Amino acid sequence: MRKLFVFGDSISIKYGPYLKGMVENSFHYDRKRGEEQALADLDNPVGANGGDSNMVLEYLKGERDRGVRYDLLLLNCGLHDIKTQLVTGMKQVPVNQYRDNLEKIVLIARETAQTLIWVRTTDALEEIHNTRATTTFHRFHEDVVAYNAVADEIMNNQGVSMVDLYSFTRIFGASAYCDHVHFKEEIRCLQAAYIAGFLEKYRLKSAEIPAVSSNSEIGISTETNRLF
Repeated sequence: MRKLFVFGDSISIKYGPYLKGMVENSFHYDRKRGEEQALADLDNPVGANGGDSNMVLEYLKGERDRGVRYDLLLLNCGLHDIKTQLVTGMKQVPVNQYRDNLEKIVLIARETAQTLIWVRTTDALEEIHNTRATTTFHRFHEDVVAYNAVADEIMNNQGVSMVDLYSFTRIFGASAYCDHVHFKEEIRCLQAAYIAGFLEKYRLKSAEIPAVSSNSEIGISTETNRLF
């Protein structure tokens, strides 16, 4: 059974238990350790929370240097990158740095994983986030769109498969949120089902191919979520 390693922000921590149950017959599920620590403060990326692209890059470098290898790496970062400081208006990770980080992340991920799959960042609605969050930063929808566009370009150019969790989750509207940026229990379950469906399509498709190079990916249309 192939090993699935999930490395992402707090959104992935929330849908993770559902995803684990849904894929257990096809994949051995694992993720970055420290869920209890991460859940204590979801805005502070520690433990299982992958954090921004700087943190993801450093983590993957460490894993590579330790000789860690994954069969299937389900990866995401973006929500922490777009944090906008109230006083200065600066992003935690400017978009050009985000681009540079993702390009390096893809290269390193391909050294550590047989297959990389990218998850598009879920939305942050300022009318919800910036009125409910009691923090020193804001998030904006336009930044989610801009940073997702950067990731789309890089992943498409590199032939990396993508799960469009952004578009899928937006279907449910503002009522899907339980706080400033996280989702209600039923939405987490639906997110997990959506990702599990993608992974099952990937598994069946890859089983039809006798040998898949570690530097090649099964493609997916981000508009239709259809393997091609």
